[in-house]
Amino acid sequence: MQFFKTPSAPIIQNRRKAMMLSAILLVIGIGSVAIHKGFRASIDFSGGALVEVRLDQSVPLQDLRDVVSAGGYAGAEVTRFGAPTEYLIKVKAVGNAAEVAEKLKEVLSSGMADRHVEIRRTESVGPKIGSELKTAAFWAIIYSLLGIGVYVTWRFEFRFALAAIIALIHDILFTLGFFSLINLEVSLAVIAAILTIVGYSLNDTIVVFDRIRENMHTRKRDNYEKLVNASVNETLSRTIITSLTTMLVVLSLVIFGGEVIKDFALTLLVGVVVGTYSSVFIASPVLVEWQQWKAARAKR
Repeated sequence: MQFFKTPSAPIIQNRRKAMMLSAILLVIGIGSVAIHKGFRASIDFSGGALVEVRLDQSVPLQDLRDVVSAGGYAGAEVTRFGAPTEYLIKVKAVGNAAEVAEKLKEVLSSGMADRHVEIRRTESVGPKIGSELKTAAFWAIIYSLLGIGVYVTWRFEFRFALAAIIALIHDILFTLGFFSLINLEVSLAVIAAILTIVGYSLNDTIVVFDRIRENMHTRKRDNYEKLVNASVNETLSRTIITSLTTMLVVLSLVIFGGEVIKDFALTLLVGVVVGTYSSVFIASPVLVEWQQWKAARAKR
């Protein structure tokens, strides 16, 4: 059963208001990035040490964080990893990872004298590797957008590819701006989530574009603005039901998934919301703006 039986929302007619709202939110996000002087990078990008420890008994995460912070590692990430007695400690530190691990063992042993501490794994990420990962992450996003542009141009037309890419860039910038506003770290998991968002948002957009192309053959007498608005409304129930279903699943990961995947799940949640919005209020309206620009140019 359709969520909306006969939807007729004036979406395209109100496109300028939606675009203005998006512009304001993007400016706020960019302003946040400027104030924070960039993003708060995880050790994946900034470099540091990752130490996996096991205790003989489970302890509250906050107690462990307090001990690590008091030991000279303020700002370290402490999360559960695997079993309830296993923890992952990420420290932004320059130096030998093995030395950091030994120091952490001393800190934990003295701070929790009644607990046995075992170092299970130690990894190091140097600044050079972090810089290379930043570059690789940037180009992964750029290549994905270029590939999408080629695919959509081949399947539809160039104007559809342009609209899709603008919507995807909107989604990426909005998600990164959100992370900057709440001052969360950008890690490789977050980049993976952003690439997932690109795929999800594109899928929604392609569904709308398919309906627009169909209506261009069956509703030739309608003006372009009316045709696009009808197409968006005809796919609205599918878009909303799909998004709500996905959001429920991702929300459960945010709430119950634990610290290890929390940032990944939160990025997906924000991306699903903004991706749904951009498919309806950004991608299709861009097509209308393009058509009107071409018509005005032809008159001139």
